[in-house]
Amino acid sequence: MGYVIGLTGGIATGKSLVSAMIMELGGQIINADLIARQVVEPGMPAWKQIVDHFGEGILNSNQTIKRKELGRIVFADADKLDQLNKITHPFIITEIERQLGCCRDSLDKEIIVIDAPILLELGLERLVDEVWVVTVDPAAQLERLMKRDNLSAEEAKLRIQAQMPLEEKVKRADRVIDNRHTPERKRKNR
Repeated sequence: MGYVIGLTGGIATGKSLVSAMIMELGGQIINADLIARQVVEPGMPAWKQIVDHFGEGILNSNQTIKRKELGRIVFADADKLDQLNKITHPFIITEIERQLGCCRDSLDKEIIVIDAPILLELGLERLVDEVWVVTVDPAAQLERLMKRDNLSAEEAKLRIQAQMPLEEKVKRADRVIDNRHTPERKRKNR
């Protein structure tokens, strides 16, 4: 049936690294970020609703969403972020539940990980046996996000502030993973 771990944390805290390490050990990963990208592909119902709400100015010439442009719009306005979430979250949750059902039906994986930055915000802890939270100090998180997504400090701070505070996630965690160290050091400590 599989033991289900909900892996979460703030943006740019290193969930992907932890997820990759679990996959190396044979775990099955359900990646909510990947699902979030898939549900907004051209022609998908969420894509249509986003375009209807935010206009065609957020589209590239190939009809894909200009993610950075849409991010600038929604992270500067809480109401617009809320509207985007109301559009996308039901589709994301449905796909996570579908994939989890498929993983549970398969007997070849003992560990299933739902890797979701907003696991708690979506109420997905109801689907897991344990919640693991990846943390990092705020300065490192800001620096990583700026570098990773080529954002200004202001843009990065808006994205971090749009999520549930890490301290709140830690309070709700069964396990906390401190991700301040290098990947090599983490591998030695696993």
